[in-house]
Amino acid sequence: MKQVSVVVSVMFAGFIPILASCDSNKPDKPEIPAAQTKAIEAVPRVAEAVPGTETALLAAAGSPGQADNDEAVSQYQEGKMELAIEGFQKAVKADPKSAEARYNLGLSFNKMGKHDEATEAFNQATALSPTNPAIKDSAILKKHTS
Repeated sequence: MKQVSVVVSVMFAGFIPILASCDSNKPDKPEIPAAQTKAIEAVPRVAEAVPGTETALLAAAGSPGQADNDEAVSQYQEGKMELAIEGFQKAVKADPKSAEARYNLGLSFNKMGKHDEATEAFNQATALSPTNPAIKDSAILKKHTS
């Protein structure tokens, strides 16, 4: 029995250097070279989906209305449509060319049953970004604009 505990002790002692060599200061994600960062920023950002709803879009990086839009996305996800609409309207005022904020306004108006306002916002979003698949392929947008 003593031999077994010696063997177990030796095995355990062998793991200590392995555990000690783990660097807990390493970042969880690998560094992205600067050249690739620009390409990543060009990809449309999408907030996490709420089950059973269309996904509100985060603003383009660097948009003057980014903070207002992205805060309003949180309100939208929490079902606080009036606050979301106020936030998206602030984002549109800060960045009139933000297709994402106008699209999100359309989603919010739709949720509130304000279908004329939703249609107008969706039409503006499509006009500002006709090739953005997150906008042009939206089922709710198509219902309002077809």
